Amino acid sequence: MKPFIYLRALRHAEHTVFGVQNGQKTYREPQFGRQMAYSSGQQVKRSIIEALSDELNVPFAAITFNWKIEKGVAGMLEPHSPCDPSFPDQLLGGYMKAQSDQMTVKRRSPMSISAMRPLHPLLGGLEKETEAVVFDRSSKPENHIVKVYQIDGKKRTEIPQEELEDWLVSNERSLGPKYYNPSGQTRATGLFVYDIAIDLRTLFCVSTNKLEPELFPEIEEKLKEVGWIESRNVFGKCLVLPKEQREKIIPALAHALVNWRITSNQARTFSLMETLAIAISDNANQIAYAIRGELREDIDMQAAIPKIDETAKADIFITPSCSGYVQGVIGSASAIDMAEQKLISLMTNFDYENQVSDNE
Repeated sequence: MKPFIYLRALRHAEHTVFGVQNGQKTYREPQFGRQMAYSSGQQVKRSIIEALSDELNVPFAAITFNWKIEKGVAGMLEPHSPCDPSFPDQLLGGYMKAQSDQMTVKRRSPMSISAMRPLHPLLGGLEKETEAVVFDRSSKPENHIVKVYQIDGKKRTEIPQEELEDWLVSNERSLGPKYYNPSGQTRATGLFVYDIAIDLRTLFCVSTNKLEPELFPEIEEKLKEVGWIESRNVFGKCLVLPKEQREKIIPALAHALVNWRITSNQARTFSLMETLAIAISDNANQIAYAIRGELREDIDMQAAIPKIDETAKADIFITPSCSGYVQGVIGSASAIDMAEQKLISLMTNFDYENQVSDNE
């Protein structure tokens, strides 16, 4: 069995935003010269780990937030994770802790995760948000409060109601019933894909190499005491998560990989981001053309269509929603469940404890 699992999933997003703090993230696609909406690999990874923790009903490992006070001014220092792979989010998400007075410990995540981006530059993009923020008191004016302030530099003083009414009459003015604030934001719409590569060799195995340590000595001893198995993989000596714990994590991880959701998109731009198709293979090239976009040269070089290629050497799972966007496909209501079972089978059947024979 090959030690890698490659997954590509196709999703539909509609009038939504993948990030909130600084608005929708974009990048410029050089071939077609278009601005593309995307969700970063870090955001996708975080969403997957959140879905995993929710499925297992376990908390994230506690992060230590460090601060300093220097010359009377508070400043933030690098936050530290416990670097303890007994927590599922640490085991699968990776960690690093570097301090000048301590050894540096770093574990790379066994999952490589791409950004979620348009399937093709012509099949997903940005739209200008024309909706404005509006508050309207015209229907029931007696239910609303109107306050007017006199501004003098940084000083703000409320004008009494009688004085306000006299001012409105003498100046022949009125205060409109609507507050209008155009948003000017961009929203993402179209067909989007994300790719994940899982390295089974390190999925449940943590290196005990002292030259490039993944574990602090006290954490290594703790793992041995709770039953982690001493073994070897192609990278050297390691500790392997016990089978009974792997059997709990694997179904939850399979579920998270195909059912994660971006939970930070704004309340008024929520999108289901429904999954249309999933391709799983041990060959990265196969999933790349199993779900792809194709140019329509016979009609217009600036048009493209989505393509699900079932001749690819990959297991392809298509949902009923896919037929609304990809011509000629037939979906199954159990497609996502079947994709989960495929992932569970691949992860369960790998021999984590005996990756390297004694003769190697």
